[in-house]
Amino acid sequence: MDQNETIRTLTTYEDLARRTVQTLVRPELSDDTVLEGCREAAARGAAAVLVRPSDIDAAVRCLDGTGTAPASVVGFPHGGSTTAVKVYETRDLLRRGAKEIDLVVNIGKLVSRQFQFIETEILQISRACHESGALLTVTLENAYLGEDLKVIAMKICKRCEADFVKTSTGFAPPCAPGGDLALMRRMLRDVCRIEASGGIVTLDDALEAYGQGAERIGTECAAAILGAWKARLEALAKDASITE
Repeated sequence: MDQNETIRTLTTYEDLARRTVQTLVRPELSDDTVLEGCREAAARGAAAVLVRPSDIDAAVRCLDGTGTAPASVVGFPHGGSTTAVKVYETRDLLRRGAKEIDLVVNIGKLVSRQFQFIETEILQISRACHESGALLTVTLENAYLGEDLKVIAMKICKRCEADFVKTSTGFAPPCAPGGDLALMRRMLRDVCRIEASGGIVTLDDALEAYGQGAERIGTECAAAILGAWKARLEALAKDASITE
């Protein structure tokens, strides 16, 4: 998205649903909770459901034929796995049916300014995803990064042709997403899309993030947000019919 492009107003249920990712990655979630979350997200028309690697088989079966993509994480939550492990994990998840991969950047290497390491790693994961027809999201964990490192990391993501660049895993300290989204929109524009995540729990949170440039919303509360969106659209339609 070009930084001067006007963000399109969301007017239909699908406008928001197809931009929403239900995240189910907290360590204490039971198998039943994950499956229930997958079913509810699919029923709401979410774009994808992000699950822990050990849950991908169940998610693939549950989401088959729904239009909601099964997705999983690599190097989660701090990005500290070796590159070889990340590449294996990516290929294993893709083989099992994942349609999207969320790679956490190696935060320690990034703050140590090991930029070639970061680029080589992301490039390998990107190639594996795209060879399988899957999407790649790279999570930067912005709370730990100064603006210079955010800019460098985004340039690397562009060169590696990541599909999305994401603000947070949701496991880091809170940061100021508004400023990050403005910077990300300016830096990534025509190459990578932006996913906002972390602290998005209400419909207004989601709409605010979208208005600031996020083209996807990652949240634990996707089903509730989409339910609230449906109710708001119905109320607006009712009000419009009364005033006619």
